[in-house]
Amino acid sequence: MTDQADSVEAVRWQGNGLQLLDQRALPQEVVYLDYDRAGGVAEAIRDMVVRGAPAIGITAAYGVVLAARTRFAQSPEGWKQAIEADLQALADARPTAVNLFWAIERLRGVIAGIEGDPEPVLLAEARRIHEEDIAANRRMGELGAALIESPCAILTHCNAGALATGGYGTALGVVRAGFASGRITGVYADETRPWLQGARLTAWEMVQEGIPVTLQAEGTAAHLMKQGRIGWVIVGSDRIAANGDVANKIGTYGLAVLARHHGVKFMVVAPASTVDMKVASGDDIPIEQRSPDEVLCLAGQRIAAEGASAWNPAFDVTPAALVDAIVTERGVVLNPDAGKMRAMMG
Repeated sequence: MTDQADSVEAVRWQGNGLQLLDQRALPQEVVYLDYDRAGGVAEAIRDMVVRGAPAIGITAAYGVVLAARTRFAQSPEGWKQAIEADLQALADARPTAVNLFWAIERLRGVIAGIEGDPEPVLLAEARRIHEEDIAANRRMGELGAALIESPCAILTHCNAGALATGGYGTALGVVRAGFASGRITGVYADETRPWLQGARLTAWEMVQEGIPVTLQAEGTAAHLMKQGRIGWVIVGSDRIAANGDVANKIGTYGLAVLARHHGVKFMVVAPASTVDMKVASGDDIPIEQRSPDEVLCLAGQRIAAEGASAWNPAFDVTPAALVDAIVTERGVVLNPDAGKMRAMMG
């Protein structure tokens, strides 16, 4: 199979600016939007032009580069103070994905030691973050696929592929590696309401690479598991707590409960930068609340009865007790708990 994962680029630095694949337009259109200001990058993160915790972190890193360029041009002596407003705007774009804050803090540490024009130094660091993410994803793909003992189909939720990362993907990185080695026979993808990332993004990625993909409504998962048609549920994560609790796209918790009831294994795949050792448990992870209109409407058209309200948390938390394996580039944690997470994170 031709490895086309590298051809799917959610984030890229072209010439003197940032380009983001507008994931709101997929799969109907493949459109890249150009950014040369940090404020625009923050809006793109908030408005779901780019999504997926690793991709958000990479995008934020490039956003810091753009902010430094602007602030240094305005005030070569005072840019380090002025850029703090831009860093805060980027951090405020989305509250749950810890990679966003991790990337900003990593760039802030570089800023402290810069003398002169900051752009070349910060751009080199942002590119390093991007390259490290791709390498980590390939490593996780190998580690996760190795856990699958018998060829089977898998179920995934939301999109944790090349579109959600610097390239190759986390959960879908395992799928790519597992399909190439004959361990994974195909993918069942939840639609993933209300943004339909499974329908629009995961199905599109799998079709690009010739990996068999079957789309289903979320409510189908229990029936699918009862029939014994999948061997693993494999998902990504936006933040993992110190005890192994996992925050991921809303609906993941329900899948974990169903998987445990039906004897289906549950795997979480995410880079070590997603693990937040400062957060003791999932109870302390902030859960982003998004506009009710995302549930009440579809493609700009209201589908719910007038007068109805909606509750729209973007994420939920799956307790570590329901997770069979957490896979990062640092290794695999089976049946995670606080002690095992500490050992992996050093």
